[in-house]
Amino acid sequence: MTAAAGVRWYVVQTQVNSELKAALNLQRQGFKVYLPRYLKLRRHARKLEVVARPLFPRYIFVAIDIAIHRWRSIQSTFGVARLVTNGDDPAMVPEGVVAAIMAQEDEKGFVRLDSRPAFAPGDKVRVRSGIFMDAAGIFSGVADHDRVAILLDMLGRKVRVLVAADMVAAA
Repeated sequence: MTAAAGVRWYVVQTQVNSELKAALNLQRQGFKVYLPRYLKLRRHARKLEVVARPLFPRYIFVAIDIAIHRWRSIQSTFGVARLVTNGDDPAMVPEGVVAAIMAQEDEKGFVRLDSRPAFAPGDKVRVRSGIFMDAAGIFSGVADHDRVAILLDMLGRKVRVLVAADMVAAA
């Protein structure tokens, strides 16, 4: 499919955990597909691993010219739940949205997310998981690219603890 003046991006809702299957089947039909993914640090059974995850679970983008392409075939593609529509017509993604997401990709094609916490020193936080789960503390600062420092009240004094950045939420 070549880029033309009428080609625009639209959103396809996929079946659960079928983003890759839907993207591959749409590409086999000649559609240009964009599945933005990011790298996520996953903790499981005391192991850390980096896994690719969809930026928008259950959603992918497809570029079509509704005046030319047989876009109704998208509805019956394996892995696709439905093409997002406004009434009977596909709902267009606003101009520049997909390009802005693509601009955030690294050299391997994964979207870079800002993993720095949105806390300022002195903000009250709560640990969401791990050994200090549900402990209230005070945000102290960023330790490195994956961890933050918080002050926890233990045995009547403030103790500085380093935890994974994704384990901390606002209190």
